[in-house]
Amino acid sequence: MAKPQQFKTNSAFLFRAGASAFALVLAAGTAHAQTPDSQQPQAEEDAGLDVIVVTAQRREENLQDVPISVTAVGGEKLDVISSGGADIRFLSARVPSLVVESSFGRTFPRFYIRGLGNTDFDFNASQPVSLVYDDVVLENPILKGFPVFDLDRVEVLRGPQGTLFGRNTPAGIVKFDSVKPGQDLNGYAELSYGSHNAVTAQGAVGGLLAGDAVSARLSVLYQRQDDWVDNTNPSAPEKDALEGYDEFAARLQFLFRPSDDLDILLSGQLRSLDGTARVFRANVFERGQKGLRPGFKRGEVATDGQNEQEVNTYNLSANITYDFGPLSLISVTSYWEGDATSVGDVDGGFGASFLPPALTGPGFIPFTAETRDSVPNLQQFTQEIRIASNGNGPLSYQAGFFYFDEDLDIVSENYSTLGDPLNPPGGVNIAVDQHQNSKAYGIFGSVTYRFTDQFSLTGGMRYNNDERDYVVNRTRDTQFPAFLQNPLGTVTRHVEDDNLTWDISATFEASDDVNLYARVAKGYRAPSIQGRILFAPATPTPLESGVTVGDSETIQSYEAGIKATFLDGRGRFNLNGFYYDLNDAQLTAVGGGVNANRLINADNVRGYGFEMDAELKPIPELLLTVGLSYNNTEIQDSDLTTAACGAVRTDTFPNVSLCTPLDPIVVPAAPFSPAIVSIDGNSLPQSPRWIANWTARYAIPIGDGEIYAYTDWAYRSKINFFLYESVEFQDSSMLEGGLRIGYKTDSWEIAGYVRNITNDASAVSGIDFNNLTGMVNEPRIYGISGRITF
Repeated sequence: MAKPQQFKTNSAFLFRAGASAFALVLAAGTAHAQTPDSQQPQAEEDAGLDVIVVTAQRREENLQDVPISVTAVGGEKLDVISSGGADIRFLSARVPSLVVESSFGRTFPRFYIRGLGNTDFDFNASQPVSLVYDDVVLENPILKGFPVFDLDRVEVLRGPQGTLFGRNTPAGIVKFDSVKPGQDLNGYAELSYGSHNAVTAQGAVGGLLAGDAVSARLSVLYQRQDDWVDNTNPSAPEKDALEGYDEFAARLQFLFRPSDDLDILLSGQLRSLDGTARVFRANVFERGQKGLRPGFKRGEVATDGQNEQEVNTYNLSANITYDFGPLSLISVTSYWEGDATSVGDVDGGFGASFLPPALTGPGFIPFTAETRDSVPNLQQFTQEIRIASNGNGPLSYQAGFFYFDEDLDIVSENYSTLGDPLNPPGGVNIAVDQHQNSKAYGIFGSVTYRFTDQFSLTGGMRYNNDERDYVVNRTRDTQFPAFLQNPLGTVTRHVEDDNLTWDISATFEASDDVNLYARVAKGYRAPSIQGRILFAPATPTPLESGVTVGDSETIQSYEAGIKATFLDGRGRFNLNGFYYDLNDAQLTAVGGGVNANRLINADNVRGYGFEMDAELKPIPELLLTVGLSYNNTEIQDSDLTTAACGAVRTDTFPNVSLCTPLDPIVVPAAPFSPAIVSIDGNSLPQSPRWIANWTARYAIPIGDGEIYAYTDWAYRSKINFFLYESVEFQDSSMLEGGLRIGYKTDSWEIAGYVRNITNDASAVSGIDFNNLTGMVNEPRIYGISGRITF
């Protein structure tokens, strides 16, 4: 039998290194922080809105001139909504059409744009939303959770981005751009303390190192939180047992400018996370009822399994730009490496139905389920070389070549929670080893021609070539019931495909303050393989899953919008409408009776809606923002079915499903066989019709600074957790708000904050294979923070 993978991290060394780096930043900040008499409080600055610069088209441009639906988050807003040690999920619903959720907590975020995403929970999951960090695509899920710190901005690009960013972007991109080294000495140091003894310490320092040719920037982050969820399992109660973590991340950049024509940016990043896995809550829903069960307590859970999580990732990259005059040559080289492990009590409770009532709960637990998923090895190499035109002439262009190579190992293990004749409690009785190698390359080009001062046209095309080799092997303890996981052995798969993606957009400047645009784009997601066969047969059957393949999907998207400024630059209003047609949509049927993933292709998914961003600064002291989106998605495939509600009650209990399906039943539920339902006409999972967010900031100048209050709110409407619809596995809505009040000058700030101010309790996802298990949003937290800037 395969042995559990062991992962070791020198956390003490990393902590000392991070603490030392942070101390240096703090010392530098103290030495250089000053407030010259010539500086003015923020409230007395220019009354207009700042220009938002984005790189959505791989160039620095005014957001108002870009013919793409883009929202940028940066500066103070980014700091506020990420207060309290929040991970990348804080972006969910803070941007129109964007949802972020996870069944792995801080490790493995899943992104959805315009309803398009992937609920797959395996470590080789393919997503239609790409994450790009400093011009490098992060493909594997354990890379996508890299912490947010010392960023210039976050850009959310909605709609297919297949020309300039390539494969696996049919829904869009979440793009992160870190602060780069500059010539002037500058930086910051920030320390916050909050609920559950949460500490966040971060800082950065940068500037010239030698003459005018070499500059550097060091950015560090350390954050931790105590366990705060009690384990109320009667046989082993433990107070403050879960939800704690300890995380360190750092980024070091060197910028070499040996001449005016050459820039060489070298960077390295690392992350180390050690904590508990996501808390699964057994029977947090009640059969036949909507919403969380009566008496639900977010600070309590009753489990009997292991719970731990660890992630380590490292990166080296080089971004080289040479200016030849009429054009520039850009090379972006990056190497990522990582490992991860996460084990949780998937059934969310203790015991099982075959034990005495006092030894099982909460609610009905058909059988125990405790699994570990690990990435012993991940290596990702990417190389891009492109040319980009310079100058302000009517013609501009970009063209290039991209190469991607990923090597990935995954180990999935099932634990014997209660023990068996050959395994004590906690022993492994099934192990699955997966190995996957993926290679891809793309050749692309894009041209923009400005016909008049008011009208320009952009067109681009990309050739994509992808191939993937996959091998999975399963071993088991001979005492484990064979009918749950036969046949055994090794299974191999190979997929490959090539595709042309393209886009055409037109921009018309109706006036100095109003731009109109229209865009048509084709996107593509490469074929993918899913082989998490802990309990499933190695080859698929009508009811369960095995090693399944998702064929390539393509999307045709149509979009038009208006981008306008008003009130002499004190207001900004962007609005667009869109429609898309997704063919051979890759969908993931998760859960089922054996907690598996099954890749399926739907004939078609159609979606339409709109997105709106607006900002208003009616007076210098007041800033208002609002975002709004509507997304209507529909699966169109009359023959497409999936298992609903997972496990069913045995003969000892009423022979009905554990949940209440709302879809047409094709095959009724039976003992050990869930109902099979048609999902034709359903909306996509994690796809709310409405997302709204709004902020308000008001400041009163006092002395050399200002007292300010900043509140932010985010709302999303009803979501379904799975491809099928049921009464239980959904959440009607979620509204979370935050408040930050403080005093700041140009050199220092002190503030108090609260997140989820109303302590809204909402389900965010579920597990359907065993019982009515679910996961909920974060509780209300509060704290104080201090910051110096120099």
